[in-house]
Amino acid sequence: MARRSRSSGGSSGSRPTTARRPNPPQPAAPAPPPAPVHGANGSMMGGFGAAVVDGLAFGTGGAVAHRAVDAVLGPRVVHHETAATPVQNTNNYGDVCGGQSKALQDCLNNYGSDISKCQFYMDMLQACRRSYGAALGA
Repeated sequence: MARRSRSSGGSSGSRPTTARRPNPPQPAAPAPPPAPVHGANGSMMGGFGAAVVDGLAFGTGGAVAHRAVDAVLGPRVVHHETAATPVQNTNNYGDVCGGQSKALQDCLNNYGSDISKCQFYMDMLQACRRSYGAALGA
């Protein structure tokens, strides 16, 4: 009996070796169809109601964000500063009729709702302007 020698490979026959190729990539799945638009043929109030709800949600979100920022940074403090601007006399009479003008302004400040009580001061101011207007050539 003839002895066969065994190789360390374990098989005596030779098989052709084929390299395995990876499967080709599959085409991408098509995108899902767009969601149907609800209320496209709905009433006008349906669209208006949706706009109101969107506005409320946006306003509420903004208020929550403001409160969160205030909680972290502290409350906002607004300081109003008033700047006194000098009143410029824009008439041509200058300070000539300034006394009558001031008297009329004081009366109007005191009796703002009833200007008939200030008619006397108005007449005095007009007379002053007429007399000095002729002198100034106005």
